[in-house]
Amino acid sequence: MTIISVSVPEKLLERVENSIREQGFANRSEIVRQALRTFIMESRSLKELKGEIAASITIIYERDATKGQISEIQHSFGDIISTFLHAHIDEDYCLEVIVVKGEA
Repeated sequence: MTIISVSVPEKLLERVENSIREQGFANRSEIVRQALRTFIMESRSLKELKGEIAASITIIYERDATKGQISEIQHSFGDIISTFLHAHIDEDYCLEVIVVKGEA
């Protein structure tokens, strides 16, 4: 097996180490191999998308945290947004479900 060297920021390394413990990877090499496999599979899948597609985006956020940013995004992408739903989860949190449709 070929050995490669990768530099990562300290914060990312902490998250990698936590994932190794939480998900039962044997070591850093194993988690990096799995991450690379997943990246390659997802990239390949995205390249194969053709024609018109539909998707939903679900966002849960603290009500005061966005300051209208979600509304701005919705207006900026109005040509592909077919539906959106806004709901109050409780007095502090909101839920948005945005349905988008467009060319792959």
